[in-house]
Amino acid sequence: MADTRPNVLLVLTDQERYDCTAPDGPPVGTPALDRLSSEGVRFERAYTPISICTSARASLLTGLYPHNHGMLNNCHGDDAVQANLPDELATFSEALAEAGYALTYTGKWHVGRDQVPGDFGFSYLGGSDKHHDDIDAEFKRYREELGVPRDVSLEEAIYTAGEGGTLVAATTPVPLEATRAYFLAERTLEALDRHADTTPFFHRTDFLGPHHPYVVPEPYASMYDPEEIDPPESYAETFAGKPVVHEQYVAYRGVDDFGWETWAEVLAKYWGFVSMIDDQIDRILEGLEERGLAGETMVVHTADHGDFVGNHRQFNKGPLMYEDTYQIPLQVRWPGVTEPGTVRDDPVSLVDLAPTFLEVADASIREDVDGRSLRPLLEGGSPADWPEAVFAEYHGDEFGLYSQRMVRTAQYKFVYNGPDRNELYDLEADPAELQNLIDHPDYAAVREDLAGRLTAWMDETDDPNSTWVPPTLRG
Repeated sequence: MADTRPNVLLVLTDQERYDCTAPDGPPVGTPALDRLSSEGVRFERAYTPISICTSARASLLTGLYPHNHGMLNNCHGDDAVQANLPDELATFSEALAEAGYALTYTGKWHVGRDQVPGDFGFSYLGGSDKHHDDIDAEFKRYREELGVPRDVSLEEAIYTAGEGGTLVAATTPVPLEATRAYFLAERTLEALDRHADTTPFFHRTDFLGPHHPYVVPEPYASMYDPEEIDPPESYAETFAGKPVVHEQYVAYRGVDDFGWETWAEVLAKYWGFVSMIDDQIDRILEGLEERGLAGETMVVHTADHGDFVGNHRQFNKGPLMYEDTYQIPLQVRWPGVTEPGTVRDDPVSLVDLAPTFLEVADASIREDVDGRSLRPLLEGGSPADWPEAVFAEYHGDEFGLYSQRMVRTAQYKFVYNGPDRNELYDLEADPAELQNLIDHPDYAAVREDLAGRLTAWMDETDDPNSTWVPPTLRG
């Protein structure tokens, strides 16, 4: 009997903002992802469980919140709370391999310091970078074959302040074919060839962008004119009534002297990066069509988390639970199942993908998984017991530990900040999250309701902080 289970192609972008592919977002050219949305389902309220790379990627792999898988911050630094995923944790990839799927992987990994995709059921095809993983030299050899020199002089480079400064954005003189994004698309097409006779398959492509540094070649470097980019509403941030770390983080990241003129140049490069990756995704989607695989392949695009790029005057990410870094894009095309052009406003999370992949593959889903399968939503259903809110957490980055928890409903967001004051936002009245309403008397009932929801979630998911955080939320 023929195996009728679908192939799955997962495309993960790194620090891609939700608004870049939203219909009412900025004027960023993303025809491939727009096509994916028009031919499948686009989720308007998809969120990452944590806005930091290793932790979010571990949640994607396991379907668990960070406090349950233990990868609380990035694994490559000396301050890593945990360097690798515990061996006893189940991952969707290992379960798919046991269920008969052929698994391949190319691109960024960044889940374990000493672990690689091959430890979790994947055949790794290359494409990592030295900073995060350094687990292969394929891209280096690829560029050498193209005759591209190892070191090139960047143009229009922008750096943060401080000793050494961090490269934020620049134009590279190398041709598009010599970029890592193009290389990863090439490796993905090779994987599709490899899977021609090995269906069902699961392939994962992890682009190393649009994470900074936003370094892109022409025509993407000048695709967007900085002079035509207006500041976002959140650029009016004054930090009044906000946790102290918000303003401190601007200086910590070295962007306190960036004016809007500089940020506009940076944002133009970021958008160019998004468009460059979108063109590579288009090559992949066309590759599926050309190989006759599109009709039997579920395609999923999402991101590990977002990026500030000047919003709230911030760079990168950190202990700030704004929509900019917690709301993520999520598009799913499943021929014969998803209704083309569907838009869902159900709150969903990155932790929901693992059980989704398992159910699609007819593999068993462990009872201790924190996420739930998106299949009923993809099929057009509306489960009566679907959650009304999403939850997230944060535990710190390079500067030290900083405990946060978040609950986000359709209208409101409540953020618990362990070392500082909490936050409450009315996103209908204040979508830019400029006014912290935590002490506003008119919102006392809202604050109490959201604090109760957060407490219940911490109890239900065995959050170790559930014994001492709830008392701080009273009153």
